[in-house]
This record gives sequence, C-alpha cells and structure tokens, in this order.
Amino acid sequence: MTIKLARLLEEIRPLEVIGDTDKNIIGVHSDSRKVEKDSLFVAVRGVTTDGHKYIPVVASTHVGAIVCEELPPSLENGITYIKVADSAEALGLLASAWYGHPSTRLSLVGVTGTNGKTTTATLLYEMAKLEGYKAGLLSTVCNYVHDRAIPTTHTTPDPLTLNELLAEMVEAGCDYAFMEVSSHAAQQRRIAGLRFKGAVFSNLTRDHLDYHGTVENYMNAKKMFFDMLPADAFALVNADDKAGAYMVQNTRAKVYTYSLRSDADFRCKILETRLDGTLLQLNGREIEVGFTGRFNAYNLTAVYGASILTGFSEEEVAVNMSRLVPVAGRFQTFRSADGVTAIVDYAHTPDALVNVLDTIREVIGSEGRVTTVVGAGGNRDHGKRPIMAREAACRSDLLILTSDNPRNEKPETIIADMRGGLNDVEMRRTLCITDRREAIRTAIRTARPGEVVLVAGKGHEPYQEVCGVRHHFDDREEVSRELAAREA
Repeated sequence: MTIKLARLLEEIRPLEVIGDTDKNIIGVHSDSRKVEKDSLFVAVRGVTTDGHKYIPVVASTHVGAIVCEELPPSLENGITYIKVADSAEALGLLASAWYGHPSTRLSLVGVTGTNGKTTTATLLYEMAKLEGYKAGLLSTVCNYVHDRAIPTTHTTPDPLTLNELLAEMVEAGCDYAFMEVSSHAAQQRRIAGLRFKGAVFSNLTRDHLDYHGTVENYMNAKKMFFDMLPADAFALVNADDKAGAYMVQNTRAKVYTYSLRSDADFRCKILETRLDGTLLQLNGREIEVGFTGRFNAYNLTAVYGASILTGFSEEEVAVNMSRLVPVAGRFQTFRSADGVTAIVDYAHTPDALVNVLDTIREVIGSEGRVTTVVGAGGNRDHGKRPIMAREAACRSDLLILTSDNPRNEKPETIIADMRGGLNDVEMRRTLCITDRREAIRTAIRTARPGEVVLVAGKGHEPYQEVCGVRHHFDDREEVSRELAAREA
C-alpha cells in the first residue's frame, strides 16, 4: 500500500515543510529499527528515549519523509522534513489516516479510571456479543478481534498498533470496539486521531505517580480523554467519585451519570451479596449477577449504562447482565473440598485492596478469618507501598507480604517499604515471605475450613518479572495446586 505524502499531511498541521510532498509513502513508523526506503518516520519524544536522536540513522536509509518537532542541523537531499508542534499527536493522526480511519467505521467506546477499566471494557465487549454483534476489545488482559485473541503488552497500544488492530476489527466485520484508555495513553497522545462514540470514567485514586508526579497531573491526564470527545459522543461518569464532575467540565460530549448513592441516569442498589454473586436493582429492575462486591456493582452499573447509551436494547441488556461472567483474575474464586475459599484479584493499589477486602468482610462477617497475600511492583510508585500494607493489615487476620513483580528492585527492599506502614500490633500478625509461591502455599496450608485467602496484586498475569526477565508464574495455578493438595 502507498499513500501520497501530501495526502497524509492533510491530517496534521505542519509548522514547516521542507522538500517534495508529491511522493509515495509505503509505511509509517516511530521505531527507527523498522524504517525502510520511502517510508515516513515520526520522531517522538518518549519516556526513556527521544526519537529525534535517531534522525541521522533514519536519514541514511533513504526514508521518504521525517516528521519531527526539531529539525536536524543538516538536511539530507531527497528527504522531506516536516516540522510539527507535537510529534506524538502527529503520529496518532498519521496512524489513523494510514489505516483508513478505522475508528470512524466502528462504534468505539473507551473506559478510563484507576480501577475497573479492564472489567468494564471486557464486559461491554461480552455484552455486544450477547446482543448478537461482532466486536473487538483492547484491554490489559488480552486484545480480541471478534473471537481471535491477540496477546497484549500495554493497557493501550501505541498509535500504529492500535489503529492496525482497529482496522483488523473493521475487516473482520466488527460493529463495536471497546478499549481501556490509560492515563499514559491520553497524555502521550496515543489516542489522537480516534473518534469515540462514548467514554466511561470509573474512579480515581492514587496510582502511577512514578510517571505523573502528582495526583493532579494524573487526574488531568485522564481528563484529556474527555476533552477530546466530539459533540455527538456520550460521557458516562461515576457520580459518586469526586473526580467524575471534573472529568467532564470541558467536554463537548453529552454527559450521563451512574451511582450507587445518589440520583443519577443509571442508579444501582445492592439488595443481597454473596462470595459467588449479587442481587442488584438497576434502574428499578432486579438482576442477579455472578459478581461480588460494591466495586463490581459500580462496574456493572457502568456496563449497564454504557450498553444502553451505545444503542443496545434496554430490555435485552437487563437480561444479558445475568449472563456476564467475571474477568480472569478479577475477584476470581476458588474453593477446596474442606471449605477454604481463595480469591485471586488484580488489586494493586490501596483503593483496590480496600474494595476487595471490604467486600470479603461484608460477606463473611466480622467473625470470619481472612489471610491476605500481597506485594507491590518494583520500579513503580514507592509512596503507595506502606499505604497498601496498612490497608491490608487492618482488614486481615493474617498478612503475608511477598514479591509482586520486583522488576529491577530487590524484593526485600520493596517488602521493607511496605512494612514501614505497619505498627507493632500489625507486625505481630504479619509474615514476610519473599518467595511468592511459598507465600501462597503458607497462606492456604495454614487456613482453616471456612476461612478466606486473598492473593492480590497480579490477577490474570501469567508471569513474574524479576531482574527485568519474565518467568512463568500464575497466581491462579498456584492457588489451584495448593487447594488440591489440601484434599490429597
């Protein structure tokens, strides 16, 4: 496939163009290693590297054009140089154009927020399929082009991968697409050039401060998503989260709300809850769902509202809510024959831990015993480590601090940071077991019938990253093996 450079440049607002625009471009790249003759290279300033420093190398490949924010000191003959104000935004716009603006041929709905993105986006995808449509999904757990699974590496892919996947959805006959929109993706302009039918905001609590620096910056990054919505889109926000109203202050989209506590367009009430399900009242309808917890009630209310706003029949949506099943690694429940319940959950922020543990306590009561196995990721926000430990300790009878994905940090250092949030009383009922497999084994083998073990932090992830290398490790496999060992 080739596209005239002049045609591509219609998508962006160049500050300066030097060279011929009447040439065919055979591909668009932001990775200098993939550049080839007659392609277009976009030099993007990233978190760890700056694409501008690779311009001299790219120029030697007889590339057709280079898009950059800063022109190099010397310009090579035969290459067209395009100067822009924001090359990351330009990449998004060019990627969309290169793949034929696939988002305009789909009903695309994005979900953002600290917690609940994966569950909400995945259940919307499942809802579309239950409604009889072909749909696509872009999520932390896995990407789907209709029923074809594609492994994922980021919550929100880079613009070229993102638009390629959307184009594949169009080619596969998908009518709808649902995607998680991370704060990184919004700030890095990975979603530039996409046209959304709607956006959903779940909640906002402390996360990713290693990248954004402050909660305010983190919040504003998510707000950017709503600022870019067109006037004919919908913006569905959690009215019970104080950041909800802020998200839509400047949006052109039509605003809707959902709530468990106050009047809203989509109102939910929890009527009955168990470890394996909940009876909800959604806009006056009683619906039995296979999910547990207040946090999941919020997710399901968002799914209910977004499904209707997307255009699905309210009657059919109400029926299909009962047919939805939990997402892998999200409050996923396992039981032994002698009555021990283990729950694997992706909770890796203080707020998420509180949500899951409060849900468990609500179901089993104050007399039930809970053991929590949890760690914290390496090379990430250090400030949340003691907070996570404190929140888990005050809601657990036994706390086991262990490794999560230590990445390039020493696990012992991370655990020491977490211990810093505990007082002497909490430390007396806390174990520190660096090896995650041994921590899970200890928790399950010491649990008594009727007790609950929460294994938090990794959820669906089938790996553990140590010293920058990913090794196979799946909490769900470990839990299943240990529960089976109790019965042997």
